[in-house]
Amino acid sequence: MSDECIHGFVDGLCATCNPKPVAEVAVATRPAARSRVAAPPRATVRSLRAAARVPLGSAPADTLLEQRIYHVTHVTNLAGILERRSIIAGAQPTLDLSPAELRNERREIPVPGSADATIADFVPFFLSPDAALWQSLRAGLDHPRLSVSARSADSLEFVFLVSTVRHVVASERAFLIADRNVEGATTQFATTREDAERMLYRLRFDADGSQLLDAEFLVEEALPLESVTLIGVANDRVRQTVRDLLAGSDFTPKISVYPPWFQPAE
Repeated sequence: MSDECIHGFVDGLCATCNPKPVAEVAVATRPAARSRVAAPPRATVRSLRAAARVPLGSAPADTLLEQRIYHVTHVTNLAGILERRSIIAGAQPTLDLSPAELRNERREIPVPGSADATIADFVPFFLSPDAALWQSLRAGLDHPRLSVSARSADSLEFVFLVSTVRHVVASERAFLIADRNVEGATTQFATTREDAERMLYRLRFDADGSQLLDAEFLVEEALPLESVTLIGVANDRVRQTVRDLLAGSDFTPKISVYPPWFQPAE
């Protein structure tokens, strides 16, 4: 696996770690506009579907599309995901990262611009493999957004299901970006392509980078398994477990051992 920066980019795609010409930096660092709630989530898909046809290297749309997203789950949950061939919102996993109270709370949070959808109708993803909640779990901290079973489990037994915004668009799934965990009273949501671009730039160019670690990327209803391009694991033992689960399947993502994603942050 290629090395990856904290912003979720590889192969020199990160504008922060690999600065572009001055003109592009000026766009990225302009004052951030407050996220508009102007349209239901489906509008994002229509806008970004058009953006996907923009020639590679165009900015800022292409940068947004190449952003990696990360769904963390325990390895025991993989069998169910493979059976359904999707990561499904509201699924009941074998080992649940979230406590029941948090799931109930998300059922009460309306989606901006939607008449009846709630946050529980969306699959949560991180925007960084060093997301704050994941750091708490792998450090063994007592966090209210983590279930007792998740805190008791060995962090090395979790896996990352990795995709990109481009793959979400190709699957024709609507999505939202939240600038912090969605339960927060001051959380802002981006529901259009323009707002998503602005919010992502603001998160990535935050002075200390901490805002990106609190943000959430939310995919409506489900993400098809075919949109997962990489499974990141902690060691060879877990990689073999994943390979055994995938044996005979036509789902053949790259399975890579990447210990830094699973070690407590220094």
